[in-house]
Parts: sequence; C-alpha cells; structure tokens
Amino acid sequence: MRLLLVADTHLPKRAKELPAQVWDEVARADVVVHAGDWVDVATLDALAARSARLIGVYGNNDGAELRKRLPEVARETVAGLRLAVVHETGDAKGRAARCDALYPDVDLLVFGHSHIPWDTVTPGGLRLLNPGSPTDRRRQPFCTYQTAAIRDGLLTDVELHELPRRG
Repeated sequence: MRLLLVADTHLPKRAKELPAQVWDEVARADVVVHAGDWVDVATLDALAARSARLIGVYGNNDGAELRKRLPEVARETVAGLRLAVVHETGDAKGRAARCDALYPDVDLLVFGHSHIPWDTVTPGGLRLLNPGSPTDRRRQPFCTYQTAAIRDGLLTDVELHELPRRG
C-alpha cells in the first residue's frame, strides 16, 4: 500500500495550485494523508476527487467550512497500521513524550503546522512524520512532501521528496 503525506498546502495564499509532481504522487497513492492547513475548500474537493482514499484533518488556518467537513484528529487503521493524523503537536521540545501520552494506541502519527519535515520514533515506538509543505518552504531550503509504504502492517520506505524551487 502506497501513502502520500502532505500538509500545509495553504492554497491559494502560498501558491496557486499544488505542484504537478504532487498530483503525480496522488495518482500513484493508495491513500493520501493531509495534515491540515488546506486554507481553501477547493483543495479538499480536488484531492478528494483525485485520491483513491483521502484521510485529512483541519489546521489552525482552516475556516468554518473545512472544520465542518474534517476532524481535528483522524484515526484509522490502514492495511494493519494504526494511523493518526493531527495538525499541531506543539513545540518540538517534549514532542515525543507528549505524543506517546496522547496517542498510545497508534503506530504512526502524521502532523503538520511547522512546515519543517520531521521523521523520528518516540521512546514508546510511535513513528512521527511531518511532510513539511509542498507550497510554502518558510525557512527550509525546499518545499517537501513524503511518501511511504505499508507492508504486512508495518511502515516502510519512508522518503522525503524535495520539490524544485519555483521561478
């Protein structure tokens, strides 16, 4: 099972549209995970229409319409992997302990908000992934997203992808 992880798309404020490379990944993914800060409903509708399966949450920049349609936290089991998605996890300091306490029954937590790619495992064994942002690199050298796979209920092949700088 192939996963595409994105967050913080901030459309159309940070970019007019998602990069073509991300749309190519949507077409290849069995599950698209969006960790919030869509900003516009059109992005949700477009991803929902083009994804085989979409799991998403709202972020702090998402308005009432997105909050009506999306949860703050999504929890699903995907091909045997216990997945949770949330926009914010708080400050990086203490994140592992906080997430272990809040998500004790989860194998993978996907989050966003910082626009900073993240890939760690907590002392409790929880994998924490933040795909960064495909449209707003902030202080990062590149805009990014992540892909991964699930095999036999285990997360494998996690890869961070850097997007070319926009001219």
